[in-house]
Amino acid sequence: MFSRKTYGDLSPRMLNPISDEMLANEHFSRKVFVGGLPIDINEAEIVKTFSKFGRVLVDWPRRSNSNKDHQSNRSMTGYVFLVYEDERSVKKLISECYADDERFYLLVSSPTMRKKPVQVRPWKLADMDYILKPKLFLDPRRTIFIGGVPRPTHAAELAHLFECLFGTVCYASIDIDPELKYPKGAARVTFCSSRSFIAAITGRFVLLPHGETKKRVEVKPYVMDDQICDNCYGRNCADRWAPYFCGDPSCLQYYCETCWDQVHYGNLLFKKRNTHKVYVRYGDQTK
Repeated sequence: MFSRKTYGDLSPRMLNPISDEMLANEHFSRKVFVGGLPIDINEAEIVKTFSKFGRVLVDWPRRSNSNKDHQSNRSMTGYVFLVYEDERSVKKLISECYADDERFYLLVSSPTMRKKPVQVRPWKLADMDYILKPKLFLDPRRTIFIGGVPRPTHAAELAHLFECLFGTVCYASIDIDPELKYPKGAARVTFCSSRSFIAAITGRFVLLPHGETKKRVEVKPYVMDDQICDNCYGRNCADRWAPYFCGDPSCLQYYCETCWDQVHYGNLLFKKRNTHKVYVRYGDQTK
């Protein structure tokens, strides 16, 4: 491992270079995170630095929209997202970086800083899903939805974490944007047993590693949008898909609107069911 004190005096190729062979069989999102930028760098300088690898769009989040910020064009966040037109440009960028453990860095200069190491964080598509038990049936009714997942999180990391917390995991996947194939900040984990699934949704919250800290995220049942009502099998809803899922461990079933009311409010034998929480599918999320 090299010392960080040498960054300013060495070129990327003199450190831990990334060979073309290492990238040959890998596929990446066209969207790349770049963090740790010099505070005085502007967008034109960013484009000049990173466009040598291919045509690129700079997505620069800002904490303020004041005219002063736009006029100075200074970095308000210290990081940007690069969106390349071609995945091959991402591979060219990575090949010019150097590696420190599993992190990539590129030396970037600004008017007041020379060769500052900035982190280049590409998203490798192979990290999108992870199968622990390939021979087992993946039961969607044993699947949880996790929102607010830090974008650097890999599916394998999620799988091992939830297995340690709740029991054997079959499969984990990171939800990605279909166009850019970049993480959307959500994920799903499928357990091998109903007991593990119930333990996860009962626990509700989990701490996910995020840099030097941990982020608290909520765990919910994953709601499918193509399930028939488990109570009436379509008789009370003209065979339409059931919109409601009951997340209480005593239910864990899909209901049409009529059956939800009958089971949770109309049956005097199950008075406690009127406190059950209903989950619905809202776009790609469970709410």
